[in-house]
Amino acid sequence: MKAFLEDAEANKTKTEGEKLWVASIRDLAYDVEDIIDEFMYHMYEKQSGGRLSRALHKTIRAPCNLWFRRKTAKRLQKITKKIKDIPERNQRFRVGPVGGATTSEDIHKWVQNQAESSFFIMEDELVGIEGKKQILMGWLMDEEQHQTVISVVGMGGSGKTTLVAKTFTNERVKRHFDCCAWITVSQTSDAVHLFRSLIRELYKSRKEEYSADLNAMSRIELLELLVDYLESKRYLVVLDDVWDIKVWREIKVSLQDRQLGSRIIITTRKEEVASDSLGVKSHVHHIQPLQNNEAWELFSKKAFSSNQHKTCPTELESLACQLADKCEGLPLAIVSLGGLMSSKKSLDQWDEVLNTFNWHLHKISLLDPVKNILLLSFNDLPSQLKHCFLYCSLFPEDFVIHRKRLTRLWIAEGFVEHVKRVTPEEVADNYLMELCFRSMLQIVKRNETGRPKQVKMHDLMRELALSTTEKEKFGLVYDGREVMEEISTRRLSIHRTSNGEIESCPGMSNIRSLLVFATDMSSLSFSNTLVSRFKLLRTLDLEGIQIYKLPDVVVSLFNLRYLNLKDTLIEKLPESIGRLRNLQFLNIKDTKIESLPQGITKLLNLRHLIMYRYIGNHLDFKLVSGTKAPSNICKLQKLQCLSMIESEGDTIRLIGNMTQLRSIGISNVKERDEIDLCVSIEKLTLLQTLQLIASTEEEILPVKTQFPPLPHLRNLYLFGRLQNVIPWFSSLHSLTTLYLRWSSLEDDVLPQIEALPNLTMLSLNKAYVGEELCFSRGFVKLERLYLLNFASVKKVTIEKGVMPNLRYLWVNSFMELKTVPLGLEYLSNLHTLELEFVLMDIINPIRKGGVDRSKVQHIPDIRHVFLQSAKRVCENLT
Repeated sequence: MKAFLEDAEANKTKTEGEKLWVASIRDLAYDVEDIIDEFMYHMYEKQSGGRLSRALHKTIRAPCNLWFRRKTAKRLQKITKKIKDIPERNQRFRVGPVGGATTSEDIHKWVQNQAESSFFIMEDELVGIEGKKQILMGWLMDEEQHQTVISVVGMGGSGKTTLVAKTFTNERVKRHFDCCAWITVSQTSDAVHLFRSLIRELYKSRKEEYSADLNAMSRIELLELLVDYLESKRYLVVLDDVWDIKVWREIKVSLQDRQLGSRIIITTRKEEVASDSLGVKSHVHHIQPLQNNEAWELFSKKAFSSNQHKTCPTELESLACQLADKCEGLPLAIVSLGGLMSSKKSLDQWDEVLNTFNWHLHKISLLDPVKNILLLSFNDLPSQLKHCFLYCSLFPEDFVIHRKRLTRLWIAEGFVEHVKRVTPEEVADNYLMELCFRSMLQIVKRNETGRPKQVKMHDLMRELALSTTEKEKFGLVYDGREVMEEISTRRLSIHRTSNGEIESCPGMSNIRSLLVFATDMSSLSFSNTLVSRFKLLRTLDLEGIQIYKLPDVVVSLFNLRYLNLKDTLIEKLPESIGRLRNLQFLNIKDTKIESLPQGITKLLNLRHLIMYRYIGNHLDFKLVSGTKAPSNICKLQKLQCLSMIESEGDTIRLIGNMTQLRSIGISNVKERDEIDLCVSIEKLTLLQTLQLIASTEEEILPVKTQFPPLPHLRNLYLFGRLQNVIPWFSSLHSLTTLYLRWSSLEDDVLPQIEALPNLTMLSLNKAYVGEELCFSRGFVKLERLYLLNFASVKKVTIEKGVMPNLRYLWVNSFMELKTVPLGLEYLSNLHTLELEFVLMDIINPIRKGGVDRSKVQHIPDIRHVFLQSAKRVCENLT
């Protein structure tokens, strides 16, 4: 049944009859899943407890067990009959194409029409396009004679086609080329069809006649005709809406580089298509959302087109701004919504649309352009990515979603397919990258390696996803406005509650995933009674909820794979936590839990255990604290991430037995642990992240001259004194992030790390007690540099050519430093300079008109942070 549903999603069902058929199969699949899970739950209940209780249970409950098995068998028989009835019913009612149904072909036709209509948009209807057009024209008509590929990439409806159309039709551009062609590349296009279209358009651009038997030509004949025709011509070809790299490569064969200054423009939603220039010179232009003022201008032109000067009436300004903001700078959405609102004249009408915005989005035909554009992106997703995408809509609107939280939920839900020799975490990361490449998710922040660290969903994407989740019973978002009378979905996301309470209702036993974002919930409302209704849960996410105690009944959720208690007020985990034998992810970061119970060692399927707490600020030695754990925690052989465990007894020696670890953090480390640490680290051959925190600021970290090779290490955090500069630093060729805190080195550490080929992030906090820091060479990939808490440094020098890619520099608490770092003028890519708690001798000369202003005038963002009346104040010096 699951295979059928995956095929149905891949084939993009077209008719209403087919959709009903698929929905019937999905409901039956859910019923079967319920029966299996309930049976497993019943078996689990039988096996719980000691030997005596199991024997009593077997004797006393035998009749009940027999009855339950018979009941299960009858339910399965009923489902089997329903499955057999479906094809018979379809044949009886002749389920087939339904008139008026929107098919994939309809949407493709609509997109092609939309692309063609981009040529006819009046100049006064365009906003925020001129600067972007000039960039494209510059690339089209520069002096480069080799063929150049220009890719314009962005999400559906972002204005890619309109921008390229206005550039393509510019008279100067037309005169610059011998011939031009524009073709729309649909998802179903093949190379032969595209070659024919290309030939027709090229001939038409020169007002020439093409062969009448074009349709009869083979692929090879068409290809030869194209290559011969373009042999001595400077051409411009636009390939609009390219989805598939394979199609792009096939077309590219016909577009030879004769070094005549020819150009190819591609518009695409996919980063992978945009970045594949097939070996020729290329430019990539990422379409950005319109600025607030541009979005407002465009919305006003559409919504108030009949008004004098197309201006908004004063009484509608507040409502109009809110509606315009809903579109988040997406031109197609702004135009569609503005067109809808142009027929609304009264304040009441505008207020009604704003209050029912979600309803309008999937009910009003005037917004079909937005739906069709975005649905096309959704329909193109593979089955597993559709589920991952829909899952994102369960987070609140405009919610910034952390990568690790999201990918771990996907894994726990079973969305991530098994790939040989690749971890589920790596596969899930690839899924997230794919959704970002396809512009289905927006990247808010990247980590040091360039991977997405935080993402969010465009509001319109989310609303469309929500409408799908409800139709397919994938999930439900509850906002507290109405009473939940019955739940028929598999996932429940609670955003608000009425009076901090969740009322029990029928269907709760079907829920497999519960996410709670209602911060007004209390331990009282999240009670044993309520949780017992969710007996088949796979994921339970309570991050940030103000509960003091984990309900006892949670440990009976045998199906639970994921438990997130981060930022709750829980003080301890129950000893019976060991009953959650299927648990894979446990996050107790920033809770009140200081030690783990013995029962934690029974969680043999646990893959990630996150349990550190922030207890200070970035200038304190005591910044992070670990959590105590039983000595036999080494039994958890599947652990990949353990962050962070407080060392005591044999902890460090035993950690070496967890050979699957990729990330380990240890606090309370002492100098005497040197031998145990070396032996354990040598066994952790997969290690990518290592964090060590000394027991006190005077304790020397045991990472001396001899240390096992760490070929895969990407992140290294050392908090504590280092007796000498570590020579093996220079061997960490995979290292991207290095934090040295309170190292108090007397020798300069920079020569040991300057040649690291992949280092992008460096933080030095009280790491050196000398008087001068000199960056004399190297640091070729460094993008972020944090220099904090240097009490004795009087001079910082950056030589020319060092740190060529540095974008962010933070200088904090240098009380002996009298001038800004020398050589700032060489950092041509520096975007942000933050000077915090430094002498005014540094600040005054770099103000406007100051003697050192010329050294920093190329930096777009300069901030001065200081204390005023015990408050932290940020001054903009740009």
